[in-house]
Amino acid sequence: MANKKCIIIHGCPSNAEKAMDPETRTYDKHWIPSTKTELEKQGIITETPTMPEPWQPDYEKFKEEFEKLEVDENTILVGHSCGCAFLVRWLGESKKKIHKLVLVAPWKTFDRHGIKNKYKEKFYAYDIDRTIKERVDEVFMFTANDEEEGGKVSLKIFHDALGGEIINLDGHGHYTMGDMGKEELPELVEVIVS
Repeated sequence: MANKKCIIIHGCPSNAEKAMDPETRTYDKHWIPSTKTELEKQGIITETPTMPEPWQPDYEKFKEEFEKLEVDENTILVGHSCGCAFLVRWLGESKKKIHKLVLVAPWKTFDRHGIKNKYKEKFYAYDIDRTIKERVDEVFMFTANDEEEGGKVSLKIFHDALGGEIINLDGHGHYTMGDMGKEELPELVEVIVS
């Protein structure tokens, strides 16, 4: 895995109150810290940037933070939930060539639990550039048998546009600590490293 690097973009919490305290917030935790640790043990430099105000995501603000990092043909991009929507939009706009794109519980629908969010509606409202798959060596998408309906619809939207391999893990829900009951996601590490 010489010269390979990985960037993991976290998901978006439902509200600011839950997200502000670094001790109690979860959006940048779940399986992300353990995955970073495992990848770095294997010699893969891994970045896990904190996106600005993810409870009211703004594509331009995410982009400004994300573009502080170097992305090239040796990069593996991993997104969780709304992080997937950001990465796919960014790849479509930037036309960058990367090594792998891994979407974990990808999300692209405007409401969750029946709650509309004007920030997320704007964040998700874009057409997926189908030529991304020509610039990415491999695409993987993680889902679960017990993922929410919006997640299943989102997976279909991304897969129809980008293709790739779908990995369906039973009992993983939306790939959060609460749904999985654990912090490790060895199947993801295996996909990144292989």
